[in-house]
Amino acid sequence: MTRGYPDQIYLEQMSHEEVAAALADGCTTVVIPLGAVEQHGPHLSLGMDADHADALAERIARSCGNTLVAPTIRVGCSSHHLPFAGTISLRPETLEAICVDYCTSLARHGFKRILIHSGHIGNFPVLKDMLGRLREAVPSDVEILAFFDSTKWIDTWRDAVREAGGDGSAVGGHADIAETSLMMVIRPDSVRPDRFEVGHLGGLSEADLELMWKNGIRSVSQNGVIGSPIGSSYAIGEACLAAVAELLIKTFDSEAGAASARR
Repeated sequence: MTRGYPDQIYLEQMSHEEVAAALADGCTTVVIPLGAVEQHGPHLSLGMDADHADALAERIARSCGNTLVAPTIRVGCSSHHLPFAGTISLRPETLEAICVDYCTSLARHGFKRILIHSGHIGNFPVLKDMLGRLREAVPSDVEILAFFDSTKWIDTWRDAVREAGGDGSAVGGHADIAETSLMMVIRPDSVRPDRFEVGHLGGLSEADLELMWKNGIRSVSQNGVIGSPIGSSYAIGEACLAAVAELLIKTFDSEAGAASARR
C-alpha cells in the first residue's frame, strides 16, 4: 500500500494525480499480474488463472508496502488448451509485446521496480524467454523481476496442501486440489463441487510434457484436469495462496539483493 493512499493499491482505480503523488512519495514499485482464459476441467471457470493472479498481486502489494498493482493481463499463452471450448490464447510474441508496452509505460512515469508473476504456469516459459528483452526495453535504472520456476511453485503447493491436511498427491498443477481450493477462497461461486473429476495423476514426465505442448492437454488428460480436485477445502486454499505469495515475495527480494550485489 502507498503512504499517501493507504487503502488504494490498484493503479487503474486511481487518478493520474494520485499516481503522480504516490510516485513522488516514493511508491516506485509496481506489480504486473499475468493470467489466462482457458479450460479448468468441468468444475472451474475459464478465468481461474486471471482471478488467481489478481489475488496474488494484492497479497504481494500489501505485504511489500508502498507498491501498486497494474491491471492484470488476463489472457495468456494457452494453445495447448484450445481444443476445449472458450479457451482464448495469445501468441508468445503478442504476450511479450503487451508486457513490453506495460513495462515501458510504467518506467516512463517513474516506476523503478517492476515485479511480474503469472497465475498460469503455462506462461512461465514465455516469461522466462522474454525477460532479457523486457529489461533491454527500459532504462538501466529500472529493475524488472519475474517468477517462472514451475517446480518450486508445484512443490510449494504440495507442501501447503499437506500442511493443511490434504492429499499432496492430488496436486498436479491444473484444476487440481490446490487450484480448486484457492478458488473456494477467491471466488467460491465459480466452483462446481458436483462436477469434480479425477484427472491425470502422478505428475507429468518430460515425455508427458513434450506430448502436451505438441498435441495439447487432451493427450495427457481427457477431462483437462492434471491432479484431482477431490478433497478441496477453504483451509487448503488459504494455505496455498499464502504459501505461493510468500514464495513470490521471497524470490523477488532475493533477486533484487543479488542484482544489487552485482552492480
